[in-house]
Amino acid sequence: MGEVRQLRQQRPTVEPLWREVLGAQLRRVRLHRHRTITTTADRAGISAQYLSEVERGRKDPSSEIVAAIAGALDSSLAEITDLTVRELRRESARAQAAQVLELRSTANARRPAPSSMQGPVALAA
Repeated sequence: MGEVRQLRQQRPTVEPLWREVLGAQLRRVRLHRHRTITTTADRAGISAQYLSEVERGRKDPSSEIVAAIAGALDSSLAEITDLTVRELRRESARAQAAQVLELRSTANARRPAPSSMQGPVALAA
């Protein structure tokens, strides 16, 4: 009779959203500069709640808002964008590497056992 194999569903490689990576970069820069969320928000002209949501990747801010936050952190829109793009590239490379490893492990699991391991074991007399 035929062999029944359980097919593993391939999980799609999910890249992080721009807003999530951007928010993490803004938070990283803010903490690196030892700034509070309240002080940074005040300097940017936005509410602390909104800045918190941006940093957590919940809001997708306009370029004007990102520039205001960057300015409040004594940075520039170009610098924040560059940091964000670099992190997106790192995340993409990690996701691709994980996918390759998963494909390899799936392929190895499907390979038959070596011929010496198949069938009954003969005992020496």
